[in-house]
Amino acid sequence: MEKMPMHEEVSYSVKHDALRVCDMPAQLRPREEFERVGAENVSDAVLLALILRTGTKGMNVVEVSQRLLSSFGSLTALAKASEKEIQSINSIGPVKAQMIKAAMELAQRLTRESVGESPMVVTPEQAAAVLRERARILQKEVFWALMLDAKNRLIGEPQKISEGTLTSSLVHPRELFKKALELSCASMILAHNHPSGDPTPSAEDIKVTRQLIGAGEVMGIKVLDHIVIGHRRTNSNTDFLSLREAGLVRFN
Repeated sequence: MEKMPMHEEVSYSVKHDALRVCDMPAQLRPREEFERVGAENVSDAVLLALILRTGTKGMNVVEVSQRLLSSFGSLTALAKASEKEIQSINSIGPVKAQMIKAAMELAQRLTRESVGESPMVVTPEQAAAVLRERARILQKEVFWALMLDAKNRLIGEPQKISEGTLTSSLVHPRELFKKALELSCASMILAHNHPSGDPTPSAEDIKVTRQLIGAGEVMGIKVLDHIVIGHRRTNSNTDFLSLREAGLVRFN
């Protein structure tokens, strides 16, 4: 009986090419969507895609943007990331990392500029607005003082007094009031951030505040409030807490 000829086994490989932006439906392309609905109505991924402009091998720019946002979880987390951390995401090189950091820095500068050079600060919200964008990207606690003149206008930039978990040894009255005397301020508002996002003050926060209020009375400089800045939460309309408004400390 004649044997059937043996056939070589054939294997098939399917090459998956990335979907190019130009091959996407027109309404889903970043530029077309931006023009159609406007900057304020497009997604974070679309805005990021427009900044990055191009994708990488095997991934279009929209997919690159979506991967970035998915990896970091939010724009705030992305803004906090270093260039090295951004480059750790597959397909992100040094140029794209620099573009992202540049865009984030511009956003922060714009916010600071919109506050004004010498804004009047008479409410906790106004105090928080001065520092919100600075605090948003920080990974450690930073303690500031907003030095105010007799008309409650901010004197210069917010003064960074210390960095690290707030304690009475870290925030010494000598350093704080040395700055206050140099700027000839009439009063001040204290502020620090909670990187965890929860603005609830700790017992140490309250203790330090009382010590600084007492030192201010001796120096003749009023401490008006202490603002703790966190992140906006779903069950709250604000991202900060005023110790004065909360009645946790008695101020001058």
